[in-house]
Amino acid sequence: MRIAILTPLDGYYVEWETHAAGYRRLFGDALELRTWADPRDLSGFDVIMPLLAWGYQREPARWYALLDRWEGLPFANALQTLRWNTDKAYLLDMETKGVGIVPTRLAPTLGSDDMNAARDAFRCETLVVKPTISGGAEGTYRLGPRDPIPVDVLGAEMLIQPMMPSIAEEGEYSLFHFGGCFSHAILKRPAAGDFRVQEQFGGKEAMVEPPATALALAQVALAAAPAPPLYARTDMVRAADGGFRLMELELIEPALFLDHASDAGAMFADAVRGWTG
Repeated sequence: MRIAILTPLDGYYVEWETHAAGYRRLFGDALELRTWADPRDLSGFDVIMPLLAWGYQREPARWYALLDRWEGLPFANALQTLRWNTDKAYLLDMETKGVGIVPTRLAPTLGSDDMNAARDAFRCETLVVKPTISGGAEGTYRLGPRDPIPVDVLGAEMLIQPMMPSIAEEGEYSLFHFGGCFSHAILKRPAAGDFRVQEQFGGKEAMVEPPATALALAQVALAAAPAPPLYARTDMVRAADGGFRLMELELIEPALFLDHASDAGAMFADAVRGWTG
């Protein structure tokens, strides 16, 4: 079996080689790493995963063009799923399918009127704005009522959400499914005074047993995807009513935190080896 994992361009600011080494441990010589933006001929592979294609959000036109070019190749998560999952406005699509999401508004050209309308709709003074195509919390800001909109996102297409207090109080849950089966979960907490849970901003994570309601939300979210994914990470937070709300359904390049899985990633490896397209 030949397996390809797509990786960042040289010089990408987030360290990814440790993740690649973990995948090499699982798949050995069957695995080849190819740069996502110039992967050369992928037709000889049995399964392809853009698990480390970090940075595609900086060149979305190039990314979409490559997705078109890759039509017919054996991507573990279907190309229609990757297209759908690229733009975070998929959250609004999921809401129409009955998935409980963090309240979200789409601002085609973000301005102060959008922020004021969101504060009225959410009854929340502090908001989070994020680009519809983003990764690693790039372009994501927490804004109070007196904070100006940062110039790099002013006028851009953005999502607006209320700042969820539970992120600081409890943390963000991530649940991992491989081949439709639950594998493991982690709880990610931001650094003191921050709201971003990513490691590059000081966030920390720990293995956790997810509440039954979190598992139920993950199943509903997975069922709303365009096609059943081979691998998935479901990010969610607890709402004021005690239930969980979806923050993101990561189906392109999620860090899988296999070091927190009790089987060290064996379920993931088995799912990949058993994948038949």
